[in-house]
Amino acid sequence: MNITRENTDDLNAILTVEVEKNDYEANVEKVLRDYRKKANIKGFRPGMVPFGLIKKMYGRAVKIEEINKLVAENIQKYLVDEKIEILGDPLPRPDDNEHPDFDTRESFTFSFDLGLAPVFETKLNKKNKVILYEIEADEKMKNDYIDNYARRYGRFEKADVTEEKDVLKGKIEALDENDQPLPDGLYADDTTLSVELVKDKKIQKQFIGSKENDSIIFNLRKAFPNDYEIAGLLKRQKEEVEKIDGNFMFTINEITRFRKAELDQELFDRIYGEGVVTSEEEFRKRIDEEIAASLSEETGYKLSMDLRKLALDKSEFALTEDFLKRWLLTVNENNSEEQIEKEFGNFTKDLKWQLIRNKIARDSEIKITPEELQKEAENITRQQFRQYGLFYATDEQVTHYANETLKREEDAKRIADKIIEEKVIQALKDMVKLETKTVTVAEFNKLFES
Repeated sequence: MNITRENTDDLNAILTVEVEKNDYEANVEKVLRDYRKKANIKGFRPGMVPFGLIKKMYGRAVKIEEINKLVAENIQKYLVDEKIEILGDPLPRPDDNEHPDFDTRESFTFSFDLGLAPVFETKLNKKNKVILYEIEADEKMKNDYIDNYARRYGRFEKADVTEEKDVLKGKIEALDENDQPLPDGLYADDTTLSVELVKDKKIQKQFIGSKENDSIIFNLRKAFPNDYEIAGLLKRQKEEVEKIDGNFMFTINEITRFRKAELDQELFDRIYGEGVVTSEEEFRKRIDEEIAASLSEETGYKLSMDLRKLALDKSEFALTEDFLKRWLLTVNENNSEEQIEKEFGNFTKDLKWQLIRNKIARDSEIKITPEELQKEAENITRQQFRQYGLFYATDEQVTHYANETLKREEDAKRIADKIIEEKVIQALKDMVKLETKTVTVAEFNKLFES
C-alpha cells in the first residue's frame, strides 16, 4: 500500500491511497475461510460448504469490507507517523472514489480531502490584564442560604384554622344556578387547593379563617384563571376544562401548613450527619464556608471565560471553512446546509478554543495522572450525592461509584477533558496579569448582561 499527500494550501490537503491485491488478499481469504467453518447452508454439512460457493456468495462484500478497513487503519497510522493534525475526519473525494469496480479490478486508488489544523502562536504575556472578581457575601445572602436549608428540611403539619399560605385537601364540585351540587356535574374527591394561589383576593379571604368540614362557594374561573390550575384541581386534562366557568363548592377535609425547620440539632444532623455540627455557631460557620465555595465557583467560571476570550483574541488563525461545513453535513445527516450555516460561528469558536487548549497543554507539557483522574471522579461523585441530599456518604461509597464511572469510557474521557481544561486555565493565569476586584452580587450579575 502506498499513501501520498499533496498540500493544496496551508489548510487543505489531498491524501491518495493506492491499494494492491497483495494488501488485502490474505485478510479476505482468512475471513472467507472463517465463514466456511460457520456457514449453515442446506445440502451441506457444517464446515463442508465448498470454498468456491462461499466466495461466490460473500466474496465481494468481504473484499469491500476488508479494503475499507485496511484503508482506514493505514490512513490513521500515516497521520500519526507523519504527525499530521487534522480537523474532523478524512473525507472521500466525490469525483475520485465514485463507483469503484470491485468485481473485476484488483488494485484501487482512493483520494481523500484533509482539513489541516492551523499553525499558530498564542501571544499572551504579563502585559495582558484580566480581572479576578471576588463577590462580597452580605447578610441577606447568608440569611437566604439558611432559609433555603430551613425550607428544604421543613415539613407540613395539620392546622385547625386556614391561613393564607395553607394547603387544603378536600372535595370540589360544580354547582347549579341555585348553588346546589349538580347531580352529574364535575367534581373531584381528595383534591388539593393552595390558598396562596387563589388570584381573586375576595375569594381568597373566603378561605382564610375556615375550618375542617367548612364549605366555600366561589367562582372557579375568577379564583383560577389559568386552565392548567383548574385542570389540576379537577384532576382533568387541560383540554377538558377550557370552557368551564361558574360556581363551585370546596369542602375542606384537612388543613396543612408548611413549617420551616428550626435551627436546632435535628436540622444540623439531617444536613451534615449526626454530631458533625453541634451548635448554631458551627452551623453558621459552615454556611459561610459553603457560600464562599459557591461564590468561588462563580468567580472562577467568570475568570475562565475571560481568559478563554483573551486567548481567542490573541491567537489569530484561519480555519478551512469549506471543508468543515462539508464534514459537518457528513457527520450530522439530519442537519441542513442552512442549519450548519446558522450554527457555524459558534462551532468555529469552540473549535478554535479546543485547538488553543490543546496547544497550551502540549507547550506546557500538561499531563494527567491516574491519581488526578481518580480524585476528580470522586469530587464529581460527592457533588452528585449532595444534589440528592446525601451529605454524609462514606468514603467507601464515593470511591465505589467513582470507580464505576471511570469504567465507562465516555465518562472517563469527559472527566479527563475537565482536568485538562482546568490545568490549561491555570496555565493561562500564570501567563497574564491578574487584578483582584471586590464586587457585590448585583454588580457581578451585571457583568453577564452585556
